[in-house]
Amino acid sequence: MRDRAGSEQEQHQVTNIVPAQAVTGPVRTADDSRAGDEEAAPAPLAPQARLFPSLVAVYRAQLSRARVARIPLLFVATFQSVGIMVLMRGVVDGGLEARAVVSGSSVLVVAFVALNLLAQYFGQLRAGGGLDHYATLPVPPAAVVLGAAGAYASFTVPGTVVTAVVGSVLFGLPLTHLWVLVAVIPLSGAALSGLGAAMGLLAPRQELATLLGQLGMSAALLLGVLPADQLPGPVDWARDLLPSTYGVEALSRSFDAHPDWAVVALDLGVCAVVGVLSLAAATWAYRRAAVR
Repeated sequence: MRDRAGSEQEQHQVTNIVPAQAVTGPVRTADDSRAGDEEAAPAPLAPQARLFPSLVAVYRAQLSRARVARIPLLFVATFQSVGIMVLMRGVVDGGLEARAVVSGSSVLVVAFVALNLLAQYFGQLRAGGGLDHYATLPVPPAAVVLGAAGAYASFTVPGTVVTAVVGSVLFGLPLTHLWVLVAVIPLSGAALSGLGAAMGLLAPRQELATLLGQLGMSAALLLGVLPADQLPGPVDWARDLLPSTYGVEALSRSFDAHPDWAVVALDLGVCAVVGVLSLAAATWAYRRAAVR
C-alpha cells in the first residue's frame, strides 16, 4: 500500500511538470482563431480596369506597334488619292464635280487605312489566335476595339490633310473652310473603323476579311469620288448606305463661298451616329469572336 501511494504521488508530480500543451496539444486563443481565419480567406481580386485608362493603353500600344509598318501604306494611300485627282483633272474643270473629286479622294485616305487595313488586321488577329491574348487582359472589350480603331484612324490625318490641300490647289477651290476636316476625319474614321473591325472579326477566314476590306475601299472610291448627280438610282441608294458618304458631303459643302453650316452639321451628325453604331457592332463582334 505504501509503495502504491508513493507511485501515484510521483505520477502526479510528473504531470504537473509537463506542460499542458504537450498533453492536450496547442490551445487556440480567440486572437489565434481570428488570425487563422484571415489567413485562410482568399485574397481579394484586383479591381477591373476602367474603360478610359484601358482605351489609352491599347491606343498607345497599337500606335507604337503600327507606326513603322503603316507609314509606307499611308504614303501609298495618299499617293493613290492624289493620283486619282490628277487623273480626274483632265476631265473635270470645276464646279460640283471638282468638289466631289477632292472630297471623295480626301476621305478615300481614311477608307484605305481605317476600313481596309483594319479589316485585314482583325482578320489576321483572329486567324492567328491573337484574340486569345487580348481576352486574357483585364480590359473591357470596347477598349480593345476603340483603341485599335483610334490608332488606325490617327494615321489618316496627315494624308487626308495633304490630299485636301493639294486637291484644292489643283482644282482652284478655296482653302478657307478646310478646318472642317477637324470633324470630318475623326467622324468618318470612327464610322469606317468600326465597319472595318466588324468585317475582320466576323469573317470566318482571313482571306475573306481581306476581300471585304478591299471591296469596302473600292466602294468608297467609286461612290465617293464620282459626282452623285451622275449616278443611276440604285447606285445612288447604295451611296447613301456607305458611312463615308456623309463625310464626303460635309467636306464638299464646305467649299461653297457661304456654306450652309446647318446641312454640314446634319451630315456630320449622321456620320457620328453611324460611327457609334458601327463601333458598337465591332465590340459585339469582338466578344463573339473572343469566346469561340
